Amino acid sequence: MSHLAWYVSAADIVGPWSEPNWESGLVERCRRAWNKPLGELSNEELATFLRQRIATAAVLIVAEVRLQEGRDDGTEMFDGELAEAVSHAKKEI
Repeated sequence: MSHLAWYVSAADIVGPWSEPNWESGLVERCRRAWNKPLGELSNEELATFLRQRIATAAVLIVAEVRLQEGRDDGTEMFDGELAEAVSHAKKEI
């Protein structure tokens, strides 16, 4: 799964997007990222998926590599957002 994690999307793992019966910034962020390959997600999108427990195992693979490489794409809501999301996700699996 590790090399495939870069090319699959949340839609490939979880299934097609299903519309919730409410709108929010979180819903919109998830909707925009849903069909993107995980390797193309921004650090903020990866952190969001981890916090929401969306495709966690595959997202963790991509996120951990990003952290190891020190790749900062400037999208995190606060410094260390992705690292914090990874840490919390690892405690829950």
